[in-house]
Amino acid sequence: MSSPALSDEVVLIGPAPSWTRLIDVPSADATRSDQIRNGISWLLSDDQIVHRTGGYDQYSRTVYKIVDRPGLEQGAGINLQFDPSRHKVTLNHLRIIRDGAVIDRLASTKFDIFRQEKDAEKGLYDGWLTAHVNVEDVRVGDIVDYATTYEITPLVGKDLFFFSFATEWEEPVALIRANITWPATQPLQIKARGTELKPAISSSGSDTVYLWEIRNPKPVKVEDNLPAQYPAWGSLDVASTANWQSVVDAIAPHYRPVTDFPADFAAKLDDIAVKHPVAEDRMIQATRLVQDQIRYVSLSIGAGSYVPRDPATVLQSGFGDCKDKALLLASSLVRLGISAEVALADLDHGRALDQHLPALRDFDHAIVKAKIGTQTYWLDATNDLQGGKAYNLAQADYGFALPLSSTGGLEKMPTPELTSPSIQVAEEFEFPEKPGDPLSLTVFSMYEGADADSMRNRLAGQSLTELSDNYLKYYSKQYPGIQSIAKLEILDQRDGNIVSVKESYSLPAQALAANDLAKNFPIQAADLGNYLPTPTIVGRRGPISLGSPYYRRHSVTVRNLKARFSGEEIKNIVTPYVSLKTSWSNTATEFRAEWNLQTLAREVPATAIADYLKSVEDISKDVQWEYDFTYVDPPTAEVKVSDPDTEQRQIIASMFLLTLFVGVPVFIAVRRGRRQPARS
Repeated sequence: MSSPALSDEVVLIGPAPSWTRLIDVPSADATRSDQIRNGISWLLSDDQIVHRTGGYDQYSRTVYKIVDRPGLEQGAGINLQFDPSRHKVTLNHLRIIRDGAVIDRLASTKFDIFRQEKDAEKGLYDGWLTAHVNVEDVRVGDIVDYATTYEITPLVGKDLFFFSFATEWEEPVALIRANITWPATQPLQIKARGTELKPAISSSGSDTVYLWEIRNPKPVKVEDNLPAQYPAWGSLDVASTANWQSVVDAIAPHYRPVTDFPADFAAKLDDIAVKHPVAEDRMIQATRLVQDQIRYVSLSIGAGSYVPRDPATVLQSGFGDCKDKALLLASSLVRLGISAEVALADLDHGRALDQHLPALRDFDHAIVKAKIGTQTYWLDATNDLQGGKAYNLAQADYGFALPLSSTGGLEKMPTPELTSPSIQVAEEFEFPEKPGDPLSLTVFSMYEGADADSMRNRLAGQSLTELSDNYLKYYSKQYPGIQSIAKLEILDQRDGNIVSVKESYSLPAQALAANDLAKNFPIQAADLGNYLPTPTIVGRRGPISLGSPYYRRHSVTVRNLKARFSGEEIKNIVTPYVSLKTSWSNTATEFRAEWNLQTLAREVPATAIADYLKSVEDISKDVQWEYDFTYVDPPTAEVKVSDPDTEQRQIIASMFLLTLFVGVPVFIAVRRGRRQPARS
């Protein structure tokens, strides 16, 4: 979202302050010309900062050369971004250096000022402005040199100073320079991340001067899927404090829970207290009340970037941002007799907060820390439609948070563990019992925990028709001609935090016969491997982030078969980072296969990436099987069925014959022996 804002007078034009030093433009390293991107060769990034009462001033100078045609689009436009509530901006100079001659463009500079709300569709409004300067008559080969001064007056925490800069870029740069002049009585704290660079420190009267100069740093390749706690490039934090208590002291007074509420909201809280005597149940009901009834809109303009609105104002307007909703929820819990406080967090980089120096700008989110007995709960009031009770609630998991209590200090939020699948999909195929009948497919999907919360939001924001169409498109790619024969059936057990979905399909007989589909029938758990990142391994140095714990189960049952089918050879894929376990079973008419995929770690170290990527490739192959379900077992050979009575008669006859052939001669011999006279 971009719209015109204020007049040209918002950005001033004037000379640089007397305390600045204009340094010579360095030359680019010719050996790195093949690493230049977008037609821009960067020559200088120079930041000079001085302390003043109530804030500080920052002079920034940028110099670059346009070396190719693509650089004209980027290099002929300059954007100055600022917050008018705390920034006063002056453009000090704008020059073009062409063939050694300096062309001054400052006098002819005109500003187009816009309010660019990048995340307006998400309900986020930060009030920042962009002053755009279109530099006329810029040519390939020109050097553009401009400088600005920002007078910065913090609205909150006026005594807090924080500055961070990168010590290496993705592209070649001739010189990165940072110079900070600060009172010697207020020594600055310095924390390096991904670099061992140290400043040159000197004195100037009552001030200390910190200077960093980095000439021709080697361009760094920024890798994707890196964990937040792994430094993608070298950087330095410089701050007025190393104690998080300083941040708490600056901001906590604005987040004290209130005790008075508008009558209608107070009545709702009192009703919760009466109906739910157990503290844990009161916590859940109050959380749902704030999550579901206060819509999310962030008016983070001016002091609103850090200071929440009064809960009564939030209730009256019916909307609030994370700060507003967190304070409202914390206040509601306190009224219900539950210990609660607001905590600051960062959605994307929260796992690396302990690697940075304290600063308000370290945070972009506010949540609530509640405590009942010895149990701590991390609640996010912006997670509307969240399910679960206290024992199975999907708690906020952003790494570290800073509770705004008197103790001051980062706290590590517990990482959730999945002991059972959070998503289970069961596909049940019924082959036709007689020619001409269709094949039927019923799909049962069950979502639990955080995945149930996500599915509940998806169902609320998407029509069932649209969702059903998306499911049908998925199955149509595998089974052309398949048709949906019933509406989606949804069952939401919010307290149990389980969402179930049932899909029903039919595949006509002609579609089953077409293209020998029944003879080449696919069964697969294609979605299982889609969530595993597969970044390139070429030149990679950093680990791979696997994200939040992942545990999925997919099963396929095929019925009404004419033969006994066996599964593929079981080759379970188990590594320290990911596991796929496969099983199958069968009867004379039914075949069932099941896959369980689970991540076992949050990240894969760089030394194990090759093995990990091989396991992901193996997983993608192992979850796709194909069968000829037209196969019929051949008839078994005819076997005569024995008759017990017949067998008994045969035994008697045999014994009689045996007696006849053996017993009679013996009897005759005995008789003959008796007839012989005795010998003398």
